[in-house]
Amino acid sequence: MPRTYTIKNPAEENRIFTGRAIVAMIFILLLSTGLIVRLVYLQIVGHEHYATLAKNNHIKISPLPPTRGIIFDRKGRVLADNVPTYSLELIPEQIKDLDDTLARLQELLDIPEDKIEQYQKLRKREKRFTSTPLLLRMSEEEIAKFAAVRPYFPGVDIHARLVRHYPYDILTSHVIGYVGRINENELKRLPVSEYRGTHHVGKVGIELAYETELHGKAGYAEIETNAQSRAISTLKTVDPTAGSNLHLTLDIDLQKTAYDALDIYNGAVVAIEIKTGGVLVFTSRPGFDPNPFVYGIDTKSYKELQTSDAQPMFNRALRGQYPPGSTIKPFMALAGLEYQVTHPGQKTYCPGYFQLPNVKHKYRDWKRGGHGTVDLNLAIVQSCDVYFYSLALSLGIDNIHRFFTKFGFGEKSGIDLVGELSGLQPSKQWKRKARNQSWYPGETVITGIGQGYTQVTPLQLARATATLANKGKVVHPHLVGSFTENGILKPAEAKPETTLALNPRNIDAVVSAMINVVHSARGTARSISRGIDYQIAGKTGTAQVFTVKQEKRYNENEIAFKLRDHALFMAFAPAHDPQIAVAVIAENGGHGGSVAAPIAGKIIRQYLQEPSDEDRNTQ
Repeated sequence: MPRTYTIKNPAEENRIFTGRAIVAMIFILLLSTGLIVRLVYLQIVGHEHYATLAKNNHIKISPLPPTRGIIFDRKGRVLADNVPTYSLELIPEQIKDLDDTLARLQELLDIPEDKIEQYQKLRKREKRFTSTPLLLRMSEEEIAKFAAVRPYFPGVDIHARLVRHYPYDILTSHVIGYVGRINENELKRLPVSEYRGTHHVGKVGIELAYETELHGKAGYAEIETNAQSRAISTLKTVDPTAGSNLHLTLDIDLQKTAYDALDIYNGAVVAIEIKTGGVLVFTSRPGFDPNPFVYGIDTKSYKELQTSDAQPMFNRALRGQYPPGSTIKPFMALAGLEYQVTHPGQKTYCPGYFQLPNVKHKYRDWKRGGHGTVDLNLAIVQSCDVYFYSLALSLGIDNIHRFFTKFGFGEKSGIDLVGELSGLQPSKQWKRKARNQSWYPGETVITGIGQGYTQVTPLQLARATATLANKGKVVHPHLVGSFTENGILKPAEAKPETTLALNPRNIDAVVSAMINVVHSARGTARSISRGIDYQIAGKTGTAQVFTVKQEKRYNENEIAFKLRDHALFMAFAPAHDPQIAVAVIAENGGHGGSVAAPIAGKIIRQYLQEPSDEDRNTQ
């Protein structure tokens, strides 16, 4: 019987075909949906982003750094300027082997290793197509050397740039400060968009305190490039906004007079215009030349500055903290009058020493035989220590602290600089907190003559002197008087006025004694009164550098120069119409009357436009 074979099964084939078609359709639908979604995203959602990427393939954004603002003194003389110079710059994107190029440039131009390191740090914050300087202020010899081999260094070229310059160098190093290369820490806090293309930033002084105003606002240029990243044309330019010009209250002539007058002594001089609070002189000696810091000071020179015994980079006017010595006595006398523990006619006998009850230790007066019987006037004029030992003990340390704080001692003045120190005006609470110790009466005694824990800065002493001259109206020192913004001169913001509640008669009694310090026959600063037709109110001071043992006497000729007493002087003039207040500290100067007072006298004479003794002799 023959077998029967089924060749086709239409129903099964239709089922298989239909299943496959459905799967294919689902797959096609999924792919189509994904494609549509992607197209929607590219064309609508991500259009701006991808259009920008496409644009950036042939358009580069080149930063345009702003021109830094210029700094002037009160008479319009330039203290910080921008001068044209030539720099050697590299564009990493156009250099095949950057390390090899740097090595060849280093050999050709004898570039120090630290400058190579600076460049490596600097270029990391820039785009690869940005021109980044390796050398600033190229010499003519360096320019000639590179020009001869320029074709062998693709991506390297010489550019003209404006670079910061300080024409008065050491005279303004501490007050104006300087700019330097941006370091890694500054990179983290500076706004990238504003500092793209900027390689310098203020480091200290006015340059740091007013960095935002001086820097300005960056611009940019959209540059069309070809496939080799070469510029074809500029499509758009947004000009940078130059930094504001600053007009300081500083007088550079007075600044030079103060610096030169310190002569062989390290120290500081601060002079304040009493009516405005404008700082006329802000000198710290020794200074240093800030210009090498702009270009990148070499390691050897920087180390010499850092390790010098004279500490030329230490801003003594702002951060120097010294015992005020006898310059504190007018304020101590005023405190005694205000707290009514003494009066101008009250007398104290000075045998040459002072003793606490039931204590053998003697607190010596600077005059071995003593001053005899003195009142407030004579105590200030002759700088009688015993009078102020007794007065301080009567006041008590906490009353002294409260009163002196009103004049700004122990507190920052708020001057428009960064890094000011507050000095120290001690109290029982301070000692308990800082040293976990009790306060002793003997510490109150020596506080009366500006020794012990008391520390003041030259700026604080000048400010307190100005406030005293201003009859208790608090003087707020500042350096920037006005600034130019968009071509418009604007005054700096003034601080609110405050006046201390002081008895005018008490102020007059103290000021009268200070006038006698300069103009009476027995005054400790009488030497600076010659040849002037106005009165100066002042007070000399001497501050110990080390403690002399009880049984020994201080002998300046027997000790090293650096261990000699500091010389101090504070003054204001004219006494009855105060215009200028001055504080002087000459380290190891020995005597305030013979060393510090003449320095202040020169500044006062010059400010009030009176000729000096030397000028009179030549007329």
